[in-house]
Amino acid sequence: MATPRLEIGVGLGTQPPIGRVRGLAWLGRLLRADSLWAVDHFLGLFPTSIWDRDFTWVAGPGTTPHAFFDYQTLLGYMARRVGSARLAVGVTEPIRRHPVLIAQAAMTLAHLTRRAPILGLGAGERENIEPYGLDFRRPVDVFEEAIQVIRLCLESRGAVSFQGDHFQLRDAVLDLSPPPNRIPSIWVAAHGDRMLRLTGRYGDGWYPTFPMSPSVYAEKLAVVRRAADAAGRDPSSIVPALQAFIVVGRSEAAARELLGSRPVRYSSLLVSDEVWQRHGLTHPLGEGFRGMIDLVPPRLSRAELEEAMRSVPVDLLAEEAVWGTPDQVVTKVRALAQAGLRHIVLVPLSAMVSRRDAAFTIRALFGISRRLRSGAPRLRSESAE
Repeated sequence: MATPRLEIGVGLGTQPPIGRVRGLAWLGRLLRADSLWAVDHFLGLFPTSIWDRDFTWVAGPGTTPHAFFDYQTLLGYMARRVGSARLAVGVTEPIRRHPVLIAQAAMTLAHLTRRAPILGLGAGERENIEPYGLDFRRPVDVFEEAIQVIRLCLESRGAVSFQGDHFQLRDAVLDLSPPPNRIPSIWVAAHGDRMLRLTGRYGDGWYPTFPMSPSVYAEKLAVVRRAADAAGRDPSSIVPALQAFIVVGRSEAAARELLGSRPVRYSSLLVSDEVWQRHGLTHPLGEGFRGMIDLVPPRLSRAELEEAMRSVPVDLLAEEAVWGTPDQVVTKVRALAQAGLRHIVLVPLSAMVSRRDAAFTIRALFGISRRLRSGAPRLRSESAE
């Protein structure tokens, strides 16, 4: 079977200093990335209680994991600095930001860029909602109404109305139009069945972040496509994507050793209990814990986190993570492509372990990206694995 061509995305970073963001954008241009992604956070995913040089070399004196630029301002600033790559947010949500404001910002960005931006949408994460006095009790209900409002804003002109439990528009006007060839695409961060069905009904792309095997990816993509078909939409028009945390080493043994590092062990706490249950285990932070969706870093002590990280089996990481030599990473991503993946956003997690690993990981990204993009036949070293 022919290997499908993949589009490649990389993260811009959304944290100070701005020079680092510009540097990552330049790296994306060197990689010929198809998309460059910002995030929309108040809090980061790494708790201050463990943010030190024992955890990662990135945690220099005076640094914090919780300083973030506003993504809308940042993407506007970067619009003329990214070449032909698509700018994207992965993802924002309609609890902190009204859906009309989200639509207006996306259409504004479309006027500043060379290609249509990607508007990544999700139902939100507890860390960005509850500590700021906002309601996180019915996030999917809010999301379902919001994505309809955003669609209405993108596709309508003149006065529009919408009546929901969370959002009401009455003769509301947003007559800003994106350029005809740069209409923003809506990609949905969906993992559960309801969000997957909403992706099929309203989304232009599917953008999950939890790790999954090719078979699980194919099953969830089938839910998206069935929902699209039921809504009278073309299922093949929805881009199947994935944000993938990758761990890459000089050898398989070196890569497996990286799986036991503190940043990589911690990353397994960011996935849901559903992933742990697939291995007959319970999430260290509690049954039913939904990973980054439920995480509020300041509420976890160093002792709790150290115990949780110690309980992470390396074998679980080995089965769920995209890891190995550059050849092995390419092979694992291609298996996901055979399951339907068409756009992968690479998050080089091994770059957090040490400066040496960061340098190797960045160098490896060039070969990995080139081979995934080309869809070239496997190299001899891959076929022998």
